[in-house]
Amino acid sequence: MEMSLLLNALIFLVAAVVLVPVFKRLGLGEVLGYLAAGVLIGPSMLALVPAPEDVLQFAQVGIVFLLFVIGLELKPSRLKAMRKPVFGFGGLQVLVTTVALAGLAWILGLAPMAAIIVGFSLALCSTPLVLQLLAERRELSMRHGRKAFALLLFQDLAAIPAIAIIPILAVGSLLTEQPGRLALEVLTAVGAFVALIVGGHYLLRPLFRLAAGAGSREVFAGAALTVVIGSALLMDVAGLSMALGAFIAGVLLADSEYRHTIEADIEPFRGLLLGLFFMAVGMAAQVGLLLEVPLTILGLTAGLVIIKALTILLAARLYGLPWREATDLGVLLAQGGEFGFVLLTAAVGAQVLEQPLVDRLILVVSLSMAATPVLFLLSARWLRPRFGKPATARPFDVPEERSPKVVVVGFGRFGQIVGRVLRGLTIPYTVLDINPEQVDFVRRYGNPAYYGDAGRSDILQAAGTGDARVLVLCIGDVEASMRVAELVRRDYPGLRILARAHDRHHAHLLMRAGVHRLVREMFFSSLALTRDLLIDLGLSRSEAERAVETFRRHDEATLRSQLAVFGDEHQIMQTTQEAADELQTLYQADAETRGK
Repeated sequence: MEMSLLLNALIFLVAAVVLVPVFKRLGLGEVLGYLAAGVLIGPSMLALVPAPEDVLQFAQVGIVFLLFVIGLELKPSRLKAMRKPVFGFGGLQVLVTTVALAGLAWILGLAPMAAIIVGFSLALCSTPLVLQLLAERRELSMRHGRKAFALLLFQDLAAIPAIAIIPILAVGSLLTEQPGRLALEVLTAVGAFVALIVGGHYLLRPLFRLAAGAGSREVFAGAALTVVIGSALLMDVAGLSMALGAFIAGVLLADSEYRHTIEADIEPFRGLLLGLFFMAVGMAAQVGLLLEVPLTILGLTAGLVIIKALTILLAARLYGLPWREATDLGVLLAQGGEFGFVLLTAAVGAQVLEQPLVDRLILVVSLSMAATPVLFLLSARWLRPRFGKPATARPFDVPEERSPKVVVVGFGRFGQIVGRVLRGLTIPYTVLDINPEQVDFVRRYGNPAYYGDAGRSDILQAAGTGDARVLVLCIGDVEASMRVAELVRRDYPGLRILARAHDRHHAHLLMRAGVHRLVREMFFSSLALTRDLLIDLGLSRSEAERAVETFRRHDEATLRSQLAVFGDEHQIMQTTQEAADELQTLYQADAETRGK
């Protein structure tokens, strides 16, 4: 048994290691490499691994981890900022494409419920495939790249309730046969859903605070895996989707101070299991059908690609996008997606769709995914020029060979002051900034600035971070700042980090990340203004300066002490009130001393 398990694992690893790099080199992406590896070792070809259905059932844990990571990314503030393209454009696309595909499926003879499930499943696109293609061509930051991301985000959100609802269809007959049992099923599902949300709200942060306090990365990673698997199993026991439970857990942790560390710990598991899922899909694909009924399969694939391209083009134009971006999106998103595999497989389990039909549809989706990189390449070469020269994403700069004493990350108003002082003292430094316009502006004044993302290891290395003595983190965005801080602490543990903090919460996050020294925005300028205010109110300059210095020392001590109760809002409020009373006592004691 053990030997068989190890042998199967070895077969999977060898197939992935051999084929995935080849597909990436050909520009076809990792997803297609995994699919091809699954086809190669599956029953359709070499038949090296038996029972692909069992592998697929286990590999769906990869979807669970994917949904957890998607949940981690969905901070309420981010959703609010993207709500128009996500819910407007994304909702319009899913509606138009689902109606078109479901209508065609109904015309071809499917029952209404089956037609709707097929239409919705095929309306979804492949998130990892599309994002990989955009990243490889450096088009994620372009307009069509941002719109594609918003659309994919809505599809991921829309897939969650669909995944949860389809299993319930399996007990649809209970409406007439056993209504009491159906009511129990619904109450159990609702109870588990509420328990996960309420329990997660109160228990997740204390759990990770306890794990972080152990000082062991393995313990923290174990806590993350426990949350993902535990929440998934809770939903599964309640008759809902495991992916739904993982997604909810991710959303509950999206605003947590532990989000970046959790995501870093989960990422290897997610990547491995998602790769295994795609390989299992490739194994389960009935490639023999392509030989048995080639015209039918190729006709369905061509029909899917054409209908999706046209409906996405229509939705993009209705949303107000110009023809070039609409055409790019139509070609880029004209494939089926990984959630289509999940929904179609679940529909078989719910006895809504027949297995032979799903086998054909899964093969069609796989072929549409295989065709996408080629179609997108042809579109970029032949269609785009017809709409005028597109704006290209500017490549990151390559810093000159140098050994800076200081690396300054972010060169806005804050970073420029640091740079001006260093330049005046002729201290060698290198600047990295993600804003190309800002880089061009400060270069005109002779500053050594480079356009680059300091959240990438290769950019930091190229900037000479390994030879620097200090890194100054001047980024105002909290998420970007934390990503850089955690990366630098991991890759350059001996490098001293000085950082700018947006507020007290950001300051605590930086302190927990191991930053050596930080300065809060506007803290010292506010103290300087307060000192002048006190002088205008009649205090002498020495009295005003003493009052401000007393506050500074007391506030910095309070900031350090509140780190111990970080994440506990009640304790933060209590210690803040205690600190205010303590400061008042200090001022009274100082006044009494001066009075003597």
